[in-house]
Amino acid sequence: MLDVAFIRENVEAVKANCRHRGVTADVDRVVALDAERRRLAQETQALQQRQNEIARQTKGEKDAERRQALIQEGKALKERVAVLEAQVRQVEADLHAALLLIPNMTHPEAPVSTDPAGNRVLRSWGEPRRFDFPVRDHVALAEALDLVDFDAGASVAGQKFYFLKNEAVLLELALVQYALTTLIGEGFTPMITPDLARVEVLEGIGFLPRDPDPNKRQVYTIADSDLCLIATAEITLGGMHRDKILEELDLPLKYVGLSHCFRTEAGAAGRETRGLFRVHQFTKVEMFAFCTPDQSEAIHQEMLRIEEKLFQGLELPYRVIDTCTGDLGGPAYRKYDLEAWMPGRGPGGEYGEVTSTSNCTDYQARRLNIRFKSPGQKGTRFVHTLNGTAVACSRAIVAILENNQQADGSVVIPPVLRPWMGRDRIAPRSRAR
Repeated sequence: MLDVAFIRENVEAVKANCRHRGVTADVDRVVALDAERRRLAQETQALQQRQNEIARQTKGEKDAERRQALIQEGKALKERVAVLEAQVRQVEADLHAALLLIPNMTHPEAPVSTDPAGNRVLRSWGEPRRFDFPVRDHVALAEALDLVDFDAGASVAGQKFYFLKNEAVLLELALVQYALTTLIGEGFTPMITPDLARVEVLEGIGFLPRDPDPNKRQVYTIADSDLCLIATAEITLGGMHRDKILEELDLPLKYVGLSHCFRTEAGAAGRETRGLFRVHQFTKVEMFAFCTPDQSEAIHQEMLRIEEKLFQGLELPYRVIDTCTGDLGGPAYRKYDLEAWMPGRGPGGEYGEVTSTSNCTDYQARRLNIRFKSPGQKGTRFVHTLNGTAVACSRAIVAILENNQQADGSVVIPPVLRPWMGRDRIAPRSRAR
């Protein structure tokens, strides 16, 4: 969250930032609640000081009548302080809830727009392939090659769930190995994280699992518990050091996490819901970093470089997007997306998002209370946190199948994945196994 003192001193800038992001947040209420909290705290402190004075006077008072009056005043003050402390707790709770709705500030170079059409294309890599045969989308390819069973997934768990089969299983595992091996080589510590996290951890990362509007929750909550299924390993990796004070000399801490991801995809509609592109469960390899404020910009560029390295290795054409303000999400200060070319989308092919990387500055760290201390300096400061998708397996599979399809119905495996796949192509089979 934003520092309330920063909001108080930059009210108009915070309001403008909310408008640019298309976020409805009551900034004036935050300022009013903060003023009330400070007023109540000052009054409570003054009364407590008076309590201490009366306690000292009572000990030394010899006159019985005067002593009794002091005792009665002390009791009245105690009752008044208890009332004020309860009011402070309520105001602080209301202030915290209001602060949760205010998004992070935005990098001055991020495109300002509440329409995704305002996203800026920074660069492209690779040329979309020209086909001399009718192009099929990944759903048609997966069904023809017996790679995915959508009907069984729907029968067992509901729509947007699926079974991977045959070579698709090997392909997902190969993508995981490829991403992990690459990230370990880049100095990231590998982690397999829990698939569940506490509500307060999700809120710290920036999700709203308790929001009364189901379209804003996007995560599954577990009944009769304070747990949710995670939507990304960003949640568990980010929560790993909550309420901790880290040493500056240990920073940056860079992790690569493997997890399943669960998303309700509430409100999602249109062509992007077809097949594997937008589903309720998928496997993802996620980068996460804790660092000092002066390290975060360089690490953000590093994560983007690694994402590009991975997709260049897969030989998949892509473009890099500087995400506009309305598409940033609450925690991100700046976000870059990689959109891979998907020839099966639309009548002539389209780019589709496959990764993103965000610099969240100290927004998540304030909510999760993650600080660092510097040698020889008093006090602590909040760390900066960053996250980036290495590989979201389901979307990478979409891009691989569609870009590498052949006229005979087979799909060529990218060379970097062949050591784990044990083959160079997925060939049609005469009948499903």
